[in-house]
Amino acid sequence: MEQNQFMPWEERPEGSKEILWRYSNNPVIPRNLLPTSNSIFNSAVVRFRGAYAGVFRCDDTNRRMRLHVGFSRNGVDWEIRPEPLKFTCEDKEIGEWVYGYDPRVCFIEDRYYVTWCNGYHGPTIGVAWTQDFETFQQLENAFLPFNRNGVLFPRKIDGRFAMLSRPSDNGHTPFGDIFYSESPDLQFWGRHRHVMSPAPFEESAWQCTKIGAGPIPIETAEGWLLIYHGVLQSCNGFVYSFGSALLARDQPWKVKFRSGAYLLSPQTGYECAGDVPNVCFPCAALHDEATGRIAVYYGCADTVTGLAFGYLPEIIRFTKETSII
Repeated sequence: MEQNQFMPWEERPEGSKEILWRYSNNPVIPRNLLPTSNSIFNSAVVRFRGAYAGVFRCDDTNRRMRLHVGFSRNGVDWEIRPEPLKFTCEDKEIGEWVYGYDPRVCFIEDRYYVTWCNGYHGPTIGVAWTQDFETFQQLENAFLPFNRNGVLFPRKIDGRFAMLSRPSDNGHTPFGDIFYSESPDLQFWGRHRHVMSPAPFEESAWQCTKIGAGPIPIETAEGWLLIYHGVLQSCNGFVYSFGSALLARDQPWKVKFRSGAYLLSPQTGYECAGDVPNVCFPCAALHDEATGRIAVYYGCADTVTGLAFGYLPEIIRFTKETSII
């Protein structure tokens, strides 16, 4: 493992032709890092003050879905605080904690915004901000229930905050399209636009049941690079893999290219066996523009956290060459 000021990194294995390759010491975060954790997965990592910070989904041994704050010097070895994250909220109704899972963290202008699947009469998108990962100010929920996979863009689009999400139902949703929404103030959301639907089975089976946005989109000269998960309903249940798309820079609800082949699918023991088998679920990515490197953090079998590496130019080329659009 190469550790520098930019991000964790491991070179592609000799002889490998994979666009994304797994960290050789996966899982990078085990399920029982905390004394009370049943599993740690589907979590968000960002650069912070010359090192790294994150918000982690840590389901406890009561199987309650909780969020915890963590810190790391190298992006690999993590210290996750044992006490759950507590939000400060002026409205007690909104701030009453029910459950929270699958967070993302996005730096915009002068602060870090956290979005997560928040329990409020069913799953919706919670929003909060922090500048120090010590205190978190919770804002209004972004949308009505039911919704999941709320992912902010790292800059405003035409002067407004922008977010991707996946409207859903109150269960283990067997469907899902990605939608785009804008807000002037992170309280009132509108200008909803459809981005893309699950693919036809005949064109791309790994994403034919439902899809959802993953890490914070990365702005490139080719457009916004979106890594997203897709689901296949097999004879053995849901199978979660992830692929990539390129969205138009000024109108991100317009898809320019969308990979027909997956970038990563459940193939290793820690991805195939766990509390929910056969899941690779990306929630965070670090990248370095100078080298083109990218490191993707992803949940494995809803149990542990894995790390995979690649190069942005190769992923963009892969997205265009395998595109079903």
